Amino acid sequence: MRATTTRRGRTRAAFIALTAAGAMALGACAGGSGGGPGSDSTEASDEGGDGDGVTIRFSWWGSDDRHQTTQEIIDLFEEKNPGITVEPDFTDWGGYWDKLATTVAGGDTPDVMTQEERFIADYATRDVLADLETLDIDTSEIPETIVDSGRVEGTAYGLATGVNAYAMMVDPQIFADAGVEVPDDTTWTWEDFVNVSGELSKAAGDGVWGTQDIGFNEAGLSILARQKGQNLYNEDGSLGVDKETVEQFFQIGLDLQENGGSPDGSRTVEIQNAGPEGSLLGTNAGGMGVWWSNQLGALSGASGHELELMRVPGETEYDRTGMFFKPAMFYSISATTEHPEESAKFVDFLLNDPDVAALQLTDRGLPSNLTVRESILGDLEAADAKVAEFMTDLEDEIVDGPPVPPNGAGDVQDIMIRINSEVLFGSMTPAEAADAFLSEVAAATSK
Repeated sequence: MRATTTRRGRTRAAFIALTAAGAMALGACAGGSGGGPGSDSTEASDEGGDGDGVTIRFSWWGSDDRHQTTQEIIDLFEEKNPGITVEPDFTDWGGYWDKLATTVAGGDTPDVMTQEERFIADYATRDVLADLETLDIDTSEIPETIVDSGRVEGTAYGLATGVNAYAMMVDPQIFADAGVEVPDDTTWTWEDFVNVSGELSKAAGDGVWGTQDIGFNEAGLSILARQKGQNLYNEDGSLGVDKETVEQFFQIGLDLQENGGSPDGSRTVEIQNAGPEGSLLGTNAGGMGVWWSNQLGALSGASGHELELMRVPGETEYDRTGMFFKPAMFYSISATTEHPEESAKFVDFLLNDPDVAALQLTDRGLPSNLTVRESILGDLEAADAKVAEFMTDLEDEIVDGPPVPPNGAGDVQDIMIRINSEVLFGSMTPAEAADAFLSEVAAATSK
């Protein structure tokens, strides 16, 4: 990768796992289809300039809307880069990982592919992905912490398409109707969060709660751990969070339930399974909840209220801030592509061309390139504009990003959901839940 400043530092970077067939296929892979980056097998013509007559394949997942927009982006790239053809290869999220694992195992790895943070280490450690710092991709307008988010063992295997943040969503109207003041998110503690949730539930009356439970996503635990100078995972993939912190996290959920700040276990699990539209915020039945920032639009639309974003509690309570910018997804390049220069040119285009951003807006997260991000602010829907402003406010507070999750991390949210449910139903104490979580996650990520 190229940058106008010094070389980037080498510090760091939904609930689905590879099926047995996909995992076996990935494990069996021995490389891709041809030479690696820098090989002499590029099929450029002798006279047409770099890339003339070359076809590369780009794989991604998503909705029909994303597929249509991505095809428009491909068409634009081909128009600006005569001689390079981009072959689209897409599917929905559910089938993407099985398909990718199968094609990799068969020696037919896509030249450019989309990766997700829970799975990128699986592919990187099997020599499927190229070191992007050996290729000509401009990262000068992408913050270092975001570039580092795609590093596995110090090597840049993915570049973030865009970023989200795990944040507190708040309904000011619920607070106003109950006569409760919205807390100051620059100073509130985890205890403040529990207390104000209980206060809001009591003041709002039957059928309205202070908050939705926070314990079903490991991102919340990761933030608490980071606030206390730990990480959910260490750089080497081992667990970096101690039992005391995990127990504290599960205790927060129990405290919320006990003071009436959140519903009982049965209702909480039912609400959790209903997604944003069926959440407490989405149904005007709660004042707060933790969600990824890109879900603000769906929550606002479902509720019909003007929801706001706030920092999670505890950002000034412990050793440091814990919030981080999560890569929405990554662009990666095959280590065995026959066309490394053309593949790098395409990734550079996806990340750095303002015309791409104008088409894509925030579909792959708020753009990583800060200049490109600035260029689309006037085109964003109201909710996305709020997200952009919130993320800008956070930039000076984000210390770094957590290490890339290790192999097996795709199983962790399932573990978190099950154990948190046991706590809320009274089948486990927070201390027992912490022991179980640490044991099961260590087993899942040591495979």
